[in-house]
Amino acid sequence: MESLFVPTLIVALAEIGDKTQLLALLLAARFRKPWPIIWGIVAATLANHFAAGAVGSWVASFFSAATLSWVLAASFAAVALWTLVPDKLDDDEESGLKKYGPFLTTLIAFFLAEMGDKTQVATVMLAAQYPHFVMVVMGTTLGMLIANVPVVLAGNFAADRLPLTLIRRLAAVAFAALAVYAVYEALKLSGVI
Repeated sequence: MESLFVPTLIVALAEIGDKTQLLALLLAARFRKPWPIIWGIVAATLANHFAAGAVGSWVASFFSAATLSWVLAASFAAVALWTLVPDKLDDDEESGLKKYGPFLTTLIAFFLAEMGDKTQVATVMLAAQYPHFVMVVMGTTLGMLIANVPVVLAGNFAADRLPLTLIRRLAAVAFAALAVYAVYEALKLSGVI
């Protein structure tokens, strides 16, 4: 169950204030149809994170447990720092898609916005760390929904009230804790401790 719960928590925190959350807010304001937007988020996230999780599991097979722990420690530390940087949404990412309706627009925009995003990178790393990549993908998808569905449903009201700086810092602390744990595991697997 750790393969589900840790990714859910990490991604839910990391997603607050992320460009995809800003995209969800923008889509909700433009279309005013929450359910097609929510289903578009689900479909796009599952597709994107399933591919990311498969890559993470595949990459993990090339490294020894100790080497993988060191790589994961460095990656988690980098994402912890990256999480502290606020995201901004380019209007260009969504502007030409509105003609396709709320579901297809959300599906395409979210899939593209997640490419190379910190939550996609986190999914790769978490799938490399945990043995059940399907549970990791379910967890990261659930984390995305926990962060984005309230924004879609509540619109500007919810987004204006969230302490984004505090939440980004909490997400960074969570990634830093994973980095420290990975260092501990690497030292243990290397025989240092």
